[in-house]
This record gives sequence, structure tokens and C-alpha cells, in this order.
Amino acid sequence: MPAPFDSCLYRGEVLHRRLRPFSHEFRYRLFWLYLDIDQIPAIARRIPWFSHNRFNLVSFHDRDHGAGDGRPLRRWLEQRLRDAGIGSPLGSARLLCFPRLFGYVFNPLSVWYCFDRGGAPLAILYEVRNTFGERHGYLIPWAVADRAGANNPERQACDKRLFVSPFFPAAGRYRFALTLPEGGMSLSILYETDEGPMLAATQRGRRQRLTAASLLGALARYPLMTVKIIAAIHWQALRLWTKGARLQKRPPAPAELVTVTQVAGLDLAA
Repeated sequence: MPAPFDSCLYRGEVLHRRLRPFSHEFRYRLFWLYLDIDQIPAIARRIPWFSHNRFNLVSFHDRDHGAGDGRPLRRWLEQRLRDAGIGSPLGSARLLCFPRLFGYVFNPLSVWYCFDRGGAPLAILYEVRNTFGERHGYLIPWAVADRAGANNPERQACDKRLFVSPFFPAAGRYRFALTLPEGGMSLSILYETDEGPMLAATQRGRRQRLTAASLLGALARYPLMTVKIIAAIHWQALRLWTKGARLQKRPPAPAELVTVTQVAGLDLAA
């Protein structure tokens, strides 16, 4: 089993398409960091404008992920895998996320790729945030380990627990299709309710080495990216409201921070 790719960055785009009761579509060009969580301190020493847990042009803060309290991310993730009944020891953990730019970030979705010590995938943790300051994770074991690195995407599904869009209920199901980030990164999400498919989203990117030059180039091209993300969320919400989208009542966030979904109980082919 080949080892997972080292830390890098991906430049690409996000596409959202609302399917019912009316159509609405938008896309934005962005960049992500794909970070081996054990390499982050070394990356910060190597790249002058990137810092770990302190301000810089670009930075990564532990408190933006996991438990949100700044505790070491590896220990937190290992405990989540044990809670899920995954007995294989965690080898490497790679986090696909937006970094802080000039001290600010909002990550609607961060994706943890968990590998065993031989480089085989163990699980995916989808870390979702809403604009109300809440977060929730969906931990799904990797179904077929021998597909690692194959062209066929891994398909996963889970019930929705966290209220995200003000126009959709905190109910329904997410269906994911993803490949392990290598030369390219690809992730598709279909949100559906009893009424049928409601929203389709994709994010795709091309890999670049994470160097001082490549990170500065991404920052120069998207200097206000993290502000643009939160502004775009509210702008698109306004557009949906003017089209007639109805506000939904927001329930409390789940008491637990992570929901574990066991693959055996899901119909992934539907």
C-alpha cells in the first residue's frame, strides 16, 4: 500500500446546485491546504508566512478543528476512532481545510482522511460548521480498504444531524463520493430528504507542492478568500430568500460532537 501524499495545497473550485423546489447554482474558485497534522509545526518553521497557532498571513490553529479547545488534534482523533470501534492504530491523518488568512477563517466543511500505519485508509471524518457557531462531525469507516488509490470513488452516507442552511431542515441524508487526494482532489455531496434530492455540491482541485512560493502565489490570487466564503454564504442565502425559499426552524445542535456511522446499515448504492 503506497503512503498517502505529503502535505500540499489544492487549487480548484466549489460548485453548489440546489435541485428543488427550484434551481439555484453558484461556483467559486478557491484553494485548500491538505495537511498531515504531524507535519504542521515543521511546515511553519519552513515557510515564513505560515504559522501554527499564532497570527501570520496564513496560519493553522488547532482550535479551529477537533474539539475546538486547542488540544492536540492527533490524540483527539485517535479517541474518536476508538469510540467508533476502529481497532487499527492511526498512522497518519490528513486534514483538507481552508487556512486562516490574515487571522480569519470559516470552514463550512473540513475533511479528515485517516490512514493506518501501512497507508491504507481507515475512515473519513466530515467536520461541518454552520454560521450559528455550531459544528458537528460525521465519522464513517472506509468500506473497502483495497480500493485505496483506485479511480473508483469511495461511496459513503450518513444521516444529517446539524442544522446548516436556514432553508433546509436538520434532517435527511448526505451521500458522499470521494477519492483519496493524490494528483487531484474530488469530493461530491448529495443532500436528500423524503422529498428527494435537494442539493448537490462538488469540490475539485489540482495538487501543488506546499512551498513558500506556492503558498504565497495562492494568497496573492485569493487574498480575501476566507472573507469571501462567509460573505458568499450570506449573499446566496439572500438570493434564495428572494426566490421564495422558506426559513426553517433551527433545533439545538447535537449534544455529541461526532456521530459515528457504521457502513453495514446503509444503502450506499441508492
